[in-house]
Amino acid sequence: MFVKTKKMSKERNLSAETNEAGESISPQLPKEVKNYLIDIDGTITDDVPNEEPERMSSCKPFPDAVETLDKWYVEGHVLTFFTSRTEEHREVTEVWLKKHAIKYHGLLMGKPRGGNYHWIDNHIVRATRFEGKFTEMIVKQKNVEVFKG
Repeated sequence: MFVKTKKMSKERNLSAETNEAGESISPQLPKEVKNYLIDIDGTITDDVPNEEPERMSSCKPFPDAVETLDKWYVEGHVLTFFTSRTEEHREVTEVWLKKHAIKYHGLLMGKPRGGNYHWIDNHIVRATRFEGKFTEMIVKQKNVEVFKG
């Protein structure tokens, strides 16, 4: 059983929680705040492979992506880019994001390549597959793989 404490974490909008033994557990965002993990290549810009880093600085962001990301940022959601680009691409990526005025909270490099991701976590994970255009999000029921009870 988890009991929320009144302490606030140093990280933005996170409330500290403890278990029955009084031990700290991972903090939670408020339900109205979404924690977006967003790919870069093929999602907010052209699909640029790591093997062609010269294209990373000149590719253009998708206009609907920039507009949507800005809206989410202003609404108070957490935006973290999670990319297969490597650490050697961090500087060109940060410069590119700044050049296009894309606001974000974090940049995680080195996401595994190849797709078919299965995210296993003790927190709620919602997946949204990008299919060419950023639009309003809707709720849709789908089959998901879960651990056998």
